[in-house]
Amino acid sequence: MTPAEHAQLALLLEVAGTPKPGNVDRERDFPDLRFEHFLAGAVGSGAGLRAAEADAPVGEAFEEAVAGMSQQGGGNTQFGALLLLVPLVKADDRSPEAVTEVVEATTVEDAAGFYRAFEHVDVAVSDPPEGTDEFDVRRGSDAIPALEEAGLTLYDVMELGADEDGIAYEWTHGFERTFTVAERIEELDGGISARAAQVYLEQLAHEPDTFVAKRHGKKTAESVLVRAQEALQEAREGNPELVTAFAESLVDDGINPGTTADIVAGGLFVALERGVSP
Repeated sequence: MTPAEHAQLALLLEVAGTPKPGNVDRERDFPDLRFEHFLAGAVGSGAGLRAAEADAPVGEAFEEAVAGMSQQGGGNTQFGALLLLVPLVKADDRSPEAVTEVVEATTVEDAAGFYRAFEHVDVAVSDPPEGTDEFDVRRGSDAIPALEEAGLTLYDVMELGADEDGIAYEWTHGFERTFTVAERIEELDGGISARAAQVYLEQLAHEPDTFVAKRHGKKTAESVLVRAQEALQEAREGNPELVTAFAESLVDDGINPGTTADIVAGGLFVALERGVSP
């Protein structure tokens, strides 16, 4: 498979993993966001991922991937995952050094493409850091003149949000968790989507999900972390029932640890590129 095909497969394998507490998977839907929306989003993202493979600029490829992803009835399915996958596909190899080189070389025009992507789907974001309202991503293309005047690259934009957003943190810290997930998936046995679901729970138990923090507050994100740790411990002791109950309760409460899912998708891509086979 080509890197772009592996990226699409990573999106499909990520959503197929179950149980995946708080997220859509092959056994759980949300009222307005279903499993098939994610399948369609993965297929729709293909043109943008192929553009990244062909060495198109990051911002251009990302906007094209998001535009294609958005052509289904569920809205935003994989915005964050694509923000990781586009530079990973574009990198010369699947190493932290190579993808860091890609993101650090982004331009003001890449930032403009990123902002335009917000006009294709509704993405939950935090308020911008104090004093940077002109760079609020919710402004979409209206913010581009301010970006151009300030000379902000896409990497610069990610630095602005790295303290509050897990995907921006990945961009500015060598895709640290993405590669940790890849290594863990390589270590485990069994079907790759099952491995991904296990690593998802491990990551959810490791640090608070920033998407949960944005939507429900930091206290809720910390509570999800503690509950994930408890569920993981029970699973390791041979009692998976608590994981299932945890998964169902998060769905019932509308709590969606989407950043963790996005990072798992990125890790799946790296693992597939390194030879892990479904």
